[in-house]
Amino acid sequence: MKQILTAVMAGIIVLATGTGTGMCHPHVFIAQQTHVVFDQKGLAGIRVKWAFDEMFSTMILDDFDLDRNGALDQTEVAAVKEGAFSYIASYNYYIHIKIEGKPFAVKFIKDFNAEVVKGSLVYEFFIPCHVTAMPAPKEIVISPYDPEFYSAIYFPDKGYLMFENADNFTITSKADIDRNTLIYYDTVNPYALFLTFKAGS
Repeated sequence: MKQILTAVMAGIIVLATGTGTGMCHPHVFIAQQTHVVFDQKGLAGIRVKWAFDEMFSTMILDDFDLDRNGALDQTEVAAVKEGAFSYIASYNYYIHIKIEGKPFAVKFIKDFNAEVVKGSLVYEFFIPCHVTAMPAPKEIVISPYDPEFYSAIYFPDKGYLMFENADNFTITSKADIDRNTLIYYDTVNPYALFLTFKAGS
């Protein structure tokens, strides 16, 4: 979504013209596609896809595509996970989730993969997050951001949100500013996905 990227860039300007620790800016730009996955009971988790900018993609391939074939085999994917992904575990993997207003700690992820799609490096991973559906709606907020501001994560214009196995639930969703959260030294409200779901379609 262009307005989301515009807001990210506005945050960059604010920080770049600040003082002290505010003198930082993103080095990596990531377009996020979010798949919200349901099971028979309710929310099962969130599958995230990140498409990286050209510079970061080239850097990672230079370091990890050892056979220089423009693709990543399973050994190379494992090396990418260890050397260029796992270090963000202490930051909730840059996916900050609230369930009914309460933070959900992302303690681990599953099914990590890295591949090259049309020259761009793409990460995919699954965050288990089980929330049982009830007759009354429950709210989930999913906000992707790097608290140290080295990476800027935004939602693309199209296809940024999808639902899997959702036929048995009533769902509402929107992308908007999370006005209850301040990041980057309390200067920026991040964008987030706001979802509600309840039992019954």
